[in-house]
Parts: sequence; structure tokens; C-alpha cells
Amino acid sequence: MTIVIVTDTNVLINLIHIGRLPLLGALEPYQFRVPREVLDEIREPDQRAALDAALVAGHIERVVIDTIEALELFGILRDVMGRGEAACLALAATAGCYIASDEKKRFRRRAIELIGEERILRTESLLLEAIRRQHISVAEADVYKLVLETKRYTMSFSSFADLVS
Repeated sequence: MTIVIVTDTNVLINLIHIGRLPLLGALEPYQFRVPREVLDEIREPDQRAALDAALVAGHIERVVIDTIEALELFGILRDVMGRGEAACLALAATAGCYIASDEKKRFRRRAIELIGEERILRTESLLLEAIRRQHISVAEADVYKLVLETKRYTMSFSSFADLVS
């Protein structure tokens, strides 16, 4: 069974920062989709090149908001959050998908209301899944954690070893 995960800008950029965006193509049974609104948010040339390469390689797929229900919810959400976040949440809520986003506060509260906390993944969730599937080691993930801290993304634990069971 394929599990679709609609992926927000911040998670993509975090994976680009650590050079591991292709991991998304290796995490079966997950299928990662990115709405146009998220693609439009990634404008830095090196990041855009990495994203385009991941699209061409099939690690992630473009998705379009194309149902009335999703378009209506997108319209409501974009008044209170960014276009990328609103697109991801509208798709996840109306299509029964998961969402990968590191947004907090208002976005997270709204996401929990619409799809439930169990369907919200973060960068560290994906790295932990990659460890469990033996695509990366705990030591590699801990290095990625340190790199992301230099990019202003902190995780609330000291090592991925604390999470692996």
C-alpha cells in the first residue's frame, strides 16, 4: 500500500541542505508529492536545481490542487498561512494524505484539527525512517542534525540514537 505524503518547502530545503533530497525516492512505501505552490517558493538557484533534479529522477512528483473541495479549503487556509503550507494542508485534508512540514504554531494547530497529529511528519521523522530502513546510519543522521542546526533548524533530542528502537 502506497502512502502519499504532501511535502512542504521547509522539509525539502532541509533535505537539500544536507544533500539528501534523493532519500525521498528510497523511502518505500511512501510517495512524496509537491504542489506547485511549494515549487514556486524555492527560488534560490542551487536549491531549485536540486529540486528539479529530484523531480526528473522521480524522487518526488508534482501535484495539482484540482478538486473543488481542495480549492475551497486552499482559499480559506491561504488567508491565515503561506501559499505552500495552505496547498499542502488542503491536499492532505481532502485526499487523506500525510503531510511533511516543519511549520509550528498556527499551522500545526490547524493541521492537527484537519488531519490529526499522526499524519504530520517532520524532517526528523523522515531521517528516522531512513535509519530504520538502513538508508543512513545514526551517525550520519546526527551529522545532518548538526548541519541543520547551523541553518536554524533544531531538533529536541540530542541524538537519533535516542529515538531508534
